[in-house]
Amino acid sequence: MGQDLCAAFPAAREMMQQADAALGTPLTEVMFKGPDEELTRTCHCQPALYLHGVVLWQLLREMVDVQPVASAGLSLGEFTAHAVAGTFDWQEGLKLVQKRGSYMEEACQAAAGSMAALIGGSPEAADKLAADCDVDVANLNCPGQIVLSGSVEGIDKAVAGARAAGFKLAKKLNVAGAYHSRFMQSAQAKLQPDLQALDIRTPQFPVYSNFGGRPVEGPEDIRAMLGGQVCGTVRWQACMEDLVQRGERLFIELGPGKVLAGLMSRICKEAVVLSVSDVASLEEAAAKLREMQG
Repeated sequence: MGQDLCAAFPAAREMMQQADAALGTPLTEVMFKGPDEELTRTCHCQPALYLHGVVLWQLLREMVDVQPVASAGLSLGEFTAHAVAGTFDWQEGLKLVQKRGSYMEEACQAAAGSMAALIGGSPEAADKLAADCDVDVANLNCPGQIVLSGSVEGIDKAVAGARAAGFKLAKKLNVAGAYHSRFMQSAQAKLQPDLQALDIRTPQFPVYSNFGGRPVEGPEDIRAMLGGQVCGTVRWQACMEDLVQRGERLFIELGPGKVLAGLMSRICKEAVVLSVSDVASLEEAAAKLREMQG
């Protein structure tokens, strides 16, 4: 993860070295060499995703003039969105994200939890099913895709009852615990003092909050939204719909895979998403942006 960027770009190599120094631990060694079970641990995965996204953004900016009108990130990605907007120093953000990942991993180990994706139903039906099964609505990702989170028993009950509740399909997710649910309360409580201690500036452009489903409005609002997001519902669809309603149609996805592009295809058919994850896609996105700029 990210190793090809280091090999191709001195700037990426320098940022990766700075990241290891800031954390006091060789995160990049886990990113480059794994094994998968180590990289996917919450305490490693979150800072790895954050660093990967920040590096990709920096490289893209060096290749082409990009002037964002807003930024947003799904769950952990919201911290990356703030870093690129200048809300906080990227290295300080990395240290915060590492703590967030560790706190959430501890919460997962303290109580067994699970998550499930619901396909083809309404938010209202999801709310009722969650209440009936005593679990929480974790994600409102796009039309027809909602995620529940909570106890193993509750999620099993929700999956079993999903079709009767109006959903086409329900599938348990391969996750370490019940993210974005009441099971993360200990992580949220631990993160709050770290957010208070972080030097937070007004972003250079609007940054969308998952928890609020809207742009944040200043340092204290940012602290409240990033804290509330740990247990709260990710309102990704609302964030993207607001941007679409403002007339935005060009989006750049930074990070592994094309998950956000897939969600956007369900939110707005006219939107163009450039997914950037490695050297080849980075160069392709830069070329397309230069072409668009004439």
